Amino acid sequence: MGDRTLREQIHDELTAAMKAGDKVRLGTLRMLTAAIVIREKEVLHELSDDEVREVAAREVKRRTESIEAFEQGGREDLVAKERAEREILAAYAPEQLTDAEVDALIDEAIAGTGVTDPKQMGKVIGAVMAKAKGKVDGAAVRSKVQERLGA
Repeated sequence: MGDRTLREQIHDELTAAMKAGDKVRLGTLRMLTAAIVIREKEVLHELSDDEVREVAAREVKRRTESIEAFEQGGREDLVAKERAEREILAAYAPEQLTDAEVDALIDEAIAGTGVTDPKQMGKVIGAVMAKAKGKVDGAAVRSKVQERLGA
């Protein structure tokens, strides 16, 4: 299994879910596969494992946003479905950084860019996001940088 691509592993797990009759897992992996194919058509090449992880991270973020919306709307049935999908997708997304790791990246970016003016916080956010490579939510980084620079 060591030399198989992440995409091949997802396909194998999709087949296993089909045989096991696991409808939630099957549907989620089909959605992920479709998102991967769409992304490949956009970039015009087969995705690397890292690029597949980025697609999975975007899908996890979509589920998180849906969960928040459904909770506000009182739709617990849909919240449970989205949570189950997010759990399945999280296995393919990059491991998320801890708050301490994000804070360290922000400190490093502020020191590296020399930014102290909140109007230039985009430089700091850009530096952090480039290093984090999909392992952190951009909105969380933005709010932490704003807090740090006193915006």
